[in-house]
Amino acid sequence: MGEEGTEGTVHLLCLAASSGVPLFCRSNRGGASARQQLPFSVIGSLNGVHMFGQNLGVQLNSARTQDTTVVWKSFHDSITLIVLSSVEGSSELRLERLLQMVFGAMVLFVGLEELTNIRNVERLKKELRASYRLIDSFLGDSELIGDLTQCVDCVVPPEGSLLQEALSGFAEAAGTAFVSLTVSGRVVAATESWWRLGMPEAVLVPWLAGSLPPQAARDYPVYLPHGSPTVPHRLLTLTLLPGLELCLLCGPRPPLSQLDPQLLERWWQPLLDPLRACLPLGPRGLPAGFPLHSDILGLLLLHLELKRCLFTVQPSGDKEQGPPEEKVEDAAYRAQVPRACYLVSGTEKPGTGWRLVALQLGPRRLLLLLSAQSPTHGLRGLATHTLHALTPLL
Repeated sequence: MGEEGTEGTVHLLCLAASSGVPLFCRSNRGGASARQQLPFSVIGSLNGVHMFGQNLGVQLNSARTQDTTVVWKSFHDSITLIVLSSVEGSSELRLERLLQMVFGAMVLFVGLEELTNIRNVERLKKELRASYRLIDSFLGDSELIGDLTQCVDCVVPPEGSLLQEALSGFAEAAGTAFVSLTVSGRVVAATESWWRLGMPEAVLVPWLAGSLPPQAARDYPVYLPHGSPTVPHRLLTLTLLPGLELCLLCGPRPPLSQLDPQLLERWWQPLLDPLRACLPLGPRGLPAGFPLHSDILGLLLLHLELKRCLFTVQPSGDKEQGPPEEKVEDAAYRAQVPRACYLVSGTEKPGTGWRLVALQLGPRRLLLLLSAQSPTHGLRGLATHTLHALTPLL
């Protein structure tokens, strides 16, 4: 949630809707967790004005002051979440989606029944502590973007077919259909059943794995907010290389002890080099040498039907060797399939500012951040060429 280079503060409040009792409060300043807490009188006032509106049949969703945006959201008439953000550029949409992710994280750890039928507030407070690390990662300067796009953060490995084949074989040997390979919270490869996970668990589970401290293996009970909010599953994680993990969702079986080193060596030792090639993909997203125009500073590609996204602000710098931009743009006009828009900033000084161009083609949407040197007349052609180059990947 925090924006790089700003010192804005984000406060997140969670309260029991019926009593107004605070369950937890998390704060973040400048992208790092902060100890600063809101006074109880402020918490009470924020909750009170929301409840006052509800009693009059008025739903209070958001409010703005000179430097702060406030968003309220109730879940199942049992939990009220409030977020206050003084980060520059914070929008109501972004903050509302943050609250949706936070509630999903709460369900992930304690289950929906505990949140909709609160029997013991103090016990619930203790149980929710397990979710703090994940929730704090939503508030900080995460490189993941799935909370905003509501699509799974993905990367493109250089030898994806080999990894996919090994993953399918390992899943069958392990006895579970839900397996993914993740790097820094992004999905490298996954089984078909894993891709059928609903929202928000499809985003939450890889994000959780990426937010946890390094560990060779883990066995976590988790609830799936969409697929199984009241019956827990087990999340098993196995570290192949530092930052590169296997995630398995399963029932009582297999036990963690059954996933012995011999099973891992059988499927993954022959692929050690392709696995190592996945490690830089966390921040970059694309394999080294992928042809992108040198003017591209960042990109976001969404596949709205598959609910997957590719995001990076560290694209490779190789100059793409394609048709002249004018010819590519002419071809786009003839096809008459994309819809595009662009925004230019800093035009008052030549060579300064940046260019932002968006393009839609079928279920795919591409957003490019370009340097000031990129000519305005060529934005559509560059974006069209880039989208066609990325289409086979996502």
